[in-house]
Amino acid sequence: MTERVEILGVHVDAVTMAQAVERVADLIAAGKPSMVATANAEMLLRATHDDELKSILNAANLVVPDGAGTVWAARHLGCHMPERVAGFDLVQELMKLAPARAWKFYLFGSSPGIAEKAKAKAETLYPGIQIVGTRNGYFKPADEPEIVAQIKAARPDVLLAALGVPKQEKWLAAHMNDLNVPVSIGVGGTFDVMAGVVKRAPLWMQRARLEWLFRAMLQPSRAGRLLALPKFVLKVHKQKVNS
Repeated sequence: MTERVEILGVHVDAVTMAQAVERVADLIAAGKPSMVATANAEMLLRATHDDELKSILNAANLVVPDGAGTVWAARHLGCHMPERVAGFDLVQELMKLAPARAWKFYLFGSSPGIAEKAKAKAETLYPGIQIVGTRNGYFKPADEPEIVAQIKAARPDVLLAALGVPKQEKWLAAHMNDLNVPVSIGVGGTFDVMAGVVKRAPLWMQRARLEWLFRAMLQPSRAGRLLALPKFVLKVHKQKVNS
C-alpha cells in the first residue's frame, strides 16, 4: 500500500502515474464496485465545506493528486508526493492498455454529442478499444433509473463520469453498488478535451504547473474559480501551522 497524505481533511494517495494505473488494474481485476477520485485544489477546498463530498473522497478506493496545487500542498505539509497524476492523463493511460487487456469503457456526461466525439477519438488513438456506451450529462432525476439500467446492461469495466465536481462524485457514490461497475472515475472536462472542444495547455505550461492559468485565459468564465487558489494556499498553510 502507498502512503496517504491528509490535505484539508481529505486523504490523497501519494502515487506515481504508473502506480495509479496498476492500482486501477487491480481494482478492475477484483471486480467489486470501486471509485477513483481525481483531487485538485478546487475539489479539496470544496470538501472543507461539503461534508458529503469529503466523506465520499475518504471512502474512495484511490484518490490521485490531480493538479499542481495538490502536489504543492502535500510537500508544503512535509509529506512525500512523487508527482501529479492528472485525471485526463490517467484516462489516456488506461485507454492505452485497454485493447490488450479487453477492458470495456462507458462514457457518461458532458454536453450532447461530446461523449460520442470522445469515443471516436479514443477509437482512433487506441485501435481495438471497446467503448460499450455513451450518454450525455443532461438528465432529470426521473431519468436516473434508465441511465443506471443502460450502464448495467453495457457491463463496462470502467465508467467515466464527466458531470463536474461535486455532481459526478455524488452521483457515482449514490449509484455505485447498483451499477456494479468495477471502477468508476469522475473525470471532469476530459471528454471536452478528447473531443477537441476545449484545448489543453501546451506541454511547457503543464510542466511549469501553469495549466490553471491557461484554462483561465481560454475560458474567462472560470476566472472566478481561480479565487479558490489563494484560499486553498492559506488553508493548507494554516493546517501546517496547527499540525
